[in-house]
Amino acid sequence: MIYNWKELYENRHTDAREALAKIKKGARIFIGSACGEPQLLLRTLIDVAPNMADAEVIHFLDVGSAPYIDEKFNDNFRHNALFIGSSTRKAIEEGSADYTPIFLSEIPLLMLRGRMHIDAALITVSPPDKNGYVSLGVSVDITKTAAEVADYVVAEVNPNMPRTLGDSFLHVSDIDAFVENDMPLLEFFQKIPGEITKSIGEHIAELIENESTIQTGVGRIPNTVLLHLMNKRDLGVHTETFSDGLIDLIEAGVVTCKKKSLHPGKVIAAFCMGTARLYEYVDNNPLFEFRPCKYVNDPYVIAQNDRMVSINSALTVDLTGQVSSDSLGFRFYSGIGGQVDFVRGSSMSRRGKSIMTLPSTTDDGKRSRIVPYLEPGSGVTVTRGDIHYVVTEYGAAYIHGKSIRDRAMALINIAHPKFREELLEAAKRQGYVYKDQILPAVFYPKEYETYWTDRKGLEIFFRPVKPTDERAIQDLIYALPQQDIYTRFFQNLKSFTHKVAMPLAAIDYNDRMAIVAVVGKEEPENKEKIVAVGRYVRDPNTDYAEVAFTTSRDWQNRGIGTFLLQYLIRIAQEKGIKGFTADVLAQNTPMMKVFARSGYPMKTNLEYGVYELEIPFNT
Repeated sequence: MIYNWKELYENRHTDAREALAKIKKGARIFIGSACGEPQLLLRTLIDVAPNMADAEVIHFLDVGSAPYIDEKFNDNFRHNALFIGSSTRKAIEEGSADYTPIFLSEIPLLMLRGRMHIDAALITVSPPDKNGYVSLGVSVDITKTAAEVADYVVAEVNPNMPRTLGDSFLHVSDIDAFVENDMPLLEFFQKIPGEITKSIGEHIAELIENESTIQTGVGRIPNTVLLHLMNKRDLGVHTETFSDGLIDLIEAGVVTCKKKSLHPGKVIAAFCMGTARLYEYVDNNPLFEFRPCKYVNDPYVIAQNDRMVSINSALTVDLTGQVSSDSLGFRFYSGIGGQVDFVRGSSMSRRGKSIMTLPSTTDDGKRSRIVPYLEPGSGVTVTRGDIHYVVTEYGAAYIHGKSIRDRAMALINIAHPKFREELLEAAKRQGYVYKDQILPAVFYPKEYETYWTDRKGLEIFFRPVKPTDERAIQDLIYALPQQDIYTRFFQNLKSFTHKVAMPLAAIDYNDRMAIVAVVGKEEPENKEKIVAVGRYVRDPNTDYAEVAFTTSRDWQNRGIGTFLLQYLIRIAQEKGIKGFTADVLAQNTPMMKVFARSGYPMKTNLEYGVYELEIPFNT
């Protein structure tokens, strides 16, 4: 059927009061989301409140003031939040408003299947184009589905709403009443990131490879990541929402979407929140495709993006890897939103990864946000089986597929230093770690991380050892031939137990230092492996340090030992160590050659087939 849409539009054009007068008492009313909130219709809804009774107001991610939660309207409206914003948090805490916890991808299914019947949908749209189609602009998300299933749809037509492209359109014939308004759209301003947020952003950026497709959830930390991606190439975007920061990456040529495996050349999103600059940028811009959440947030759709990286915020994470993102104890704080959708979608993606972020402490610094166990009442948003990366300002912990002991140690290692001993003691009480487990006395010195290329042209990552390396060090030793074990330890070891390995992994980075050579990555598709370790232990009586090296048989004769010695000398000099000592079997010619290439004079003394070496740094 061909509509004379202009005539239809004029016939259905009315004022706000008249449009809302058709909503029945006891109706379930959907309000357009986030910055797509229909401001005039919402204000008028409050004006006509005396004519309303027991109306349920459904809202996802309110950015405005949510006046319908005022106590004086208790007989007129009852708010049901699908995601809790700052405006409605107190009302929900006091029990005068409701919260429905649900995955964002499944909200449209509730509506489509009639489990959440929508009597009226109040939305904001752009003016009709020449074919009679209006765009939902910055808020397609669940708004499009709500408008498609609602019994009665009122559209606030606003020329300031950008005409976004994609599956974002409704025809004039699908809307029952039109109200015109030219108020500026609501704007969303990100807070200026502090030093902690910046540090977290830097750690996350290190995990993002070129040609990745990224998703950033709502929050200060996920959006701060964008500031640290300027050195990346050909990133893509598949996300439920984005803000102004994405514009800078596009204009810098970082986000091109050219290498995406799904929708190449397109930024796929469900809604956006930002300033007038952002709204102008997305207007009629074919780079952007806005689609409903039933598509954008579908984990199976998300997983079709190669190298999909999801970045979302947590409130707390316990030592087993359980994430609480929507509640603080019995107090509901935000919502599930699309977090789990993207965690699972990115996990299923080829070469994908999911990242959960949080500052190590509460804002006042008095409580750790990595906790022994979730507070009673706290909901598990992301399960311990779903978790991949956790990032704080102190680093990144990859815990997917790890034992409770390994993940507890990894999470303690990125907790705030003043809470680490407390967390370790809790882990011991809960039976998560060894009763004799120790931690380094000082924080991990990230400044000693470096890359070096060996004689075969392979780039190797060198870093200080971590307490979580205990098992990897055992693997290195157990893989050595018996002859190499004897050459290194002067005996045939029958075992290399926890009691032996732990002190080698939990060091103070000052008097005891160890640098490991690492190949691969922690993700399951490319397992990280320690192929060599060099360490020293200072003698406090002489300020000399005994040094020793272990290198996997397959990685010998590639220059690793020489590099490790020179690198440890540099570190030792910074720590005020006067020189190195070592005991080397006379038959260990390769190791003697390594020490001879140290660049410093070497004193030797041969006794009983063992060279006693002394290498002073200042002569």
